[in-house]
Amino acid sequence: MKILHISIQKEDGDVRLDRWIKRQNPNITQGMIQKLCRTGQIRVNGKRAQASTHLKEGETVRFPMVEVDPVKAKQPQQIDPKMAKQLKEWIIYQDDDLFVINKPSGIAVQGGSNVTNHIDGILEALQFDSKYRPSLVHRLDKDTSGLLLIARHPAAAAKLAAAFRSRDMKKTYWAITTRRPSPLSGRIDLPLLKVEYQNGSHIEAADAKNKEAQRAITEYEVKDFAARKLALVELYPLTGRMHQLRVHCAEMKAPILGDKKYNKEMPFMDGFSQRLHLHARQLDMPHPSGGRLLVEAALPPHMKETFEHLGFSVPNDKSAIRTKK
Repeated sequence: MKILHISIQKEDGDVRLDRWIKRQNPNITQGMIQKLCRTGQIRVNGKRAQASTHLKEGETVRFPMVEVDPVKAKQPQQIDPKMAKQLKEWIIYQDDDLFVINKPSGIAVQGGSNVTNHIDGILEALQFDSKYRPSLVHRLDKDTSGLLLIARHPAAAAKLAAAFRSRDMKKTYWAITTRRPSPLSGRIDLPLLKVEYQNGSHIEAADAKNKEAQRAITEYEVKDFAARKLALVELYPLTGRMHQLRVHCAEMKAPILGDKKYNKEMPFMDGFSQRLHLHARQLDMPHPSGGRLLVEAALPPHMKETFEHLGFSVPNDKSAIRTKK
């Protein structure tokens, strides 16, 4: 059995021993790791360690590479070369810590029922010469376009995830709604609850006293409007609940154009694309290596057409990126 001695790098982050071992040997089981720890075959700086031990930069881990029955081993997913090429074309910013892509509407971020092609399944295409597989930091709905963050190593993933959990990650979305919100700016503090039906799940507004509901907060401002109906609304989610913006817009009687799930009154309008008009426009975030990063994503083609049709000001097609000190 091959014995390895590997030093923990800064990019490994503050990680548990068992999770770090699985990165080195993806086919090893949790039971195997615990047994190797109990018998002293896995050691940290020459000393016995538990599977839950948190590793620090500079420590050395001794562990055996366990051979796994190839029949039982996880087979790597085949990457569609066409999708891999597209993924690289969607990159609008990259550095040693992260990628930012401008995701088109209609592309799934993760797999699920009847979803075989998705971004998470082809992230190996962005691994290049790194020993780490890139990982998703957050997600967007399949039909929502715009900014999606991808961490290049575990330490960056942990810092970016922490920023999303706090209010230090400032998110801005653009939506075209089929009614003009009233008042023209405000704050929606409305809990949400996931409800299962025979034809699938649905997110619904819930009473604040419902213990199963999750608090959801969105601030908004109307930036432009046409007549008394269609409006360009800038949305600032302070929490990140599933379908939060879509449900909150529907609850204030200003549902999003193209939202066939939550816009019950008029999801589609003649002369406009039937795609969802919701775009993750801007992220203003603490960078994992210090300072701040501001990234803006250009509008998708269907929303650009709608902007032009309604006479709304269309921003520069190129995504604007700048680092703040």
